[in-house]
Amino acid sequence: MTGPGSDRTDMSPDEFREWGRRFVEWVAEYLAEVGGYPVMAQVAPGDMRTALDAEAPELGEPMESLLRDFESVIVPGTTHWNHPGFFGYYAISGTGPGILAELLAAALNVNAMVWRASPAATELEETTLDWLRRFLGLPSAFAGTINDTASISTFHALAAARERGLPEARERGLSGAPPGRIYATAEAHSSVAKAVIALGLGRDGVTLVPTDRARRMNPRELAGAVDSDVAAGYRPLAVVATVGTTSTAATDPLAAIADVAGSRGLWLHVDAAYAGPAACLPALRPGFRGWERADSIVVNPHKWLFTPVDCSVLYARRPADLRAAFSLTPAFLETRDEGARHLMDHGLALGRRFRALKLWFVMRYFGQEGLRALIECHLTLAARLAEAVDAETGWERWKPSGFSLVVLRWSPDGVAAQDRDALNLAVMDRVNASGAAFLSHTEIDGETWLRFAIGNIRTTEEHVDRAWKALRTAAVKS
Repeated sequence: MTGPGSDRTDMSPDEFREWGRRFVEWVAEYLAEVGGYPVMAQVAPGDMRTALDAEAPELGEPMESLLRDFESVIVPGTTHWNHPGFFGYYAISGTGPGILAELLAAALNVNAMVWRASPAATELEETTLDWLRRFLGLPSAFAGTINDTASISTFHALAAARERGLPEARERGLSGAPPGRIYATAEAHSSVAKAVIALGLGRDGVTLVPTDRARRMNPRELAGAVDSDVAAGYRPLAVVATVGTTSTAATDPLAAIADVAGSRGLWLHVDAAYAGPAACLPALRPGFRGWERADSIVVNPHKWLFTPVDCSVLYARRPADLRAAFSLTPAFLETRDEGARHLMDHGLALGRRFRALKLWFVMRYFGQEGLRALIECHLTLAARLAEAVDAETGWERWKPSGFSLVVLRWSPDGVAAQDRDALNLAVMDRVNASGAAFLSHTEIDGETWLRFAIGNIRTTEEHVDRAWKALRTAAVKS
């Protein structure tokens, strides 16, 4: 049965073809015209709940109604991350090949928990992540797995570090183990602190390491903090270094940090979730020197490698460390597939989506050369914007600008320092409310700065110039 009713079965092939064509047409039109939408959703909190039915329908509804409500309710309530004027947070792009791969992955609907549950999903993930590893210049010792986000990838890495550094906690729990310590800077992503709390080490389990003027971790301070903690009875477990911090896209001195980690037995986790793909450019690879010595690295293809969210890659130098932390196999999951890799053994989740398919499609469709060209284009756009900001009276820029992020601030003469934070938030809100662009903000040394992150595949000079003009106009009106 294909119409509404209580005895409905799944769509017939003919109905699926009809609606499949209409949905593909809708997506194609959306991607072509997304620049015409206001970037930020023009709704207030609660508007969506009011517009949606309070109860699920008793009888099935026709697809025509679903599509109509999608267009009239969901789309207006969407902030369009695929918009070429989206410059907030770190931009992501859902590209055509990745979107189509998601359709195929949903159709197959596999759960790649153990090898035999989906040999293709398991081995395609291994192969595609080997492609990505070589593309980024990482050594063959690293093996990867795909998670949903960098927050989970970082959690898995630090869980493996805890397993290695506090093995007694596996059986007796943390009550029978000495207090552990994780080291990071205040610039590290908030997911580090979340992971430490979730792992039972508490907020006090993070030791914040001072940074230099460029917001990079100070290796000498790291060494001193570790030695001080050891003397106080703590057990140092891991250090998290970042390539492309959230606030300023700063890069910690990886080689020097690796020296400290190696000499003191620390697990080194490198958060390259945003900036990792830039390692594909030979000219930028020296800035990554030292990450090849890490124990684990996270890179998010759904950020700057044009793969639909979610797709976060965790590389581990010794995959056995992840298996030691997470492998727990009940009888119903035991297999006799000798030599096979089971993805469930490398993280907390048992269920595993076929995420590798979309990354495989993206890397094949664009090719290594095409991906390098896209990233180089974004770096060029960011450099051009940085020059424009430097030349504009009343504006200042955080220096140095890292990768494709420009951090700027409206600082006109005659405005007291304590009033500039509210002024910049008002400028940002005015731009976001206009629908012309979307930006986010950060705090540096107690001051509010605006983040202009370039990373959408459809962004051109025109979109950057339009957003920069909108910022200047909003500043004049403030």
